[in-house]
Amino acid sequence: MKKLILIILVLTVISTMLILPGCAKKDDDTSTSSDSSDKSAGDDKTYELKVGMVVTEQDPMYLGAMELKKNVEERTGGKLKIEVFPSSQLGDTKDIQEQAKVGSNVAVITDPALLAEIVPEIGVLGAPYVTDSYDESVKLVKSDLFKSWADKLGTGGYKLLSFNWYQGERHFLTNKKINSMADLKGLRIRTPGAAIWTDSINSMGASATSLAWGEVYPGLQQKVIDGAEAQLPAIVGAKLQETIGFITKTRHFQLMTGLVTSDKWFNELPEDYQKILVEESDKAGDFASEKTIESLADYEKQIKDAGVEIDDIDIEEFKKASEVVYEKNNLQDAKKEVDELLGK
Repeated sequence: MKKLILIILVLTVISTMLILPGCAKKDDDTSTSSDSSDKSAGDDKTYELKVGMVVTEQDPMYLGAMELKKNVEERTGGKLKIEVFPSSQLGDTKDIQEQAKVGSNVAVITDPALLAEIVPEIGVLGAPYVTDSYDESVKLVKSDLFKSWADKLGTGGYKLLSFNWYQGERHFLTNKKINSMADLKGLRIRTPGAAIWTDSINSMGASATSLAWGEVYPGLQQKVIDGAEAQLPAIVGAKLQETIGFITKTRHFQLMTGLVTSDKWFNELPEDYQKILVEESDKAGDFASEKTIESLADYEKQIKDAGVEIDDIDIEEFKKASEVVYEKNNLQDAKKEVDELLGK
């Protein structure tokens, strides 16, 4: 009996020793499976970018942003989602830009004058008569010269996704017929408020008045301002043809704008998503610009049909008077570089 008990104990010990390695292996397999699951969960992470703008859903910029949304979501399988907010739903341009600066997942279609606060040279694109056409503007913003400026925006918390969103030529819109600079004297003309815009309008004889875009319509109605300066798509989008009598084609700005987001947020994206977002932003900018150019004649007809008089005038005195803006904003060197690039 004692021998039998001893044999049973020995067999039990041997069995236990054989089973334990298998259990250990099973635990290791479970651990490996868990790690793999976590990795897959990371791969399935989704990101969201909110794109804001002050213009309406009818504006080519909105159409471009929707094109961006479609293509980015398609290429990322919906893992990088784009939401588009027109009509200042996320705030005015400067408000959204400040949100991006502190790391929020927002992007905004902005102008060079606002970015000049970080990289002064970029402000030259917001100066009067720096380019005379869309083609010249495209050549500038897709040049190595402009890229060298844009690369510096990261120091201010921004990532420039693209800067080829053309919104058209900006003109004066008033309730007084403008034949020359003298007719602008004393008129309160709305501007976005950046220094170079204010200096530009003041140099042409008017009195620049800072006002959010969404307040321009009531501002004209209530005579808080005497006029504004804007491009045709924005005029129609905001229905300003209902509040003005004249548009004077001074063409003082070729409004080329950019899509800027948070540098911090952008750098947290997977590298392939970063590449996709930049590529599709550039394509969307070209798309929006084409829509702008295609629609200008129709916008002008809508404005005329509303009873607004549109006048072409001699702009040489405007050009000459606004040269002081480059000196005042220390942009003489940047202007010289741009002139060399464009062969002027």
